[in-house]
Amino acid sequence: MPVITVDGPKMSKEQKAKLVKSYAETASEIMGLPVQAMVIIIREVEGENVGVGNMLLCDR
Repeated sequence: MPVITVDGPKMSKEQKAKLVKSYAETASEIMGLPVQAMVIIIREVEGENVGVGNMLLCDR
């Protein structure tokens, strides 16, 4: 069971559904596994909760 984790900004339910469909179908085709085997985890991360170098992402 392949697991794909996506860290990104807050998205609408429609955006998440489109992202999951796209990743699952593409990974299924490339790996030769059924699309039902794909697990997609979306973690929504706000820029104020991410540091890049010595700065918050939201301050870049």
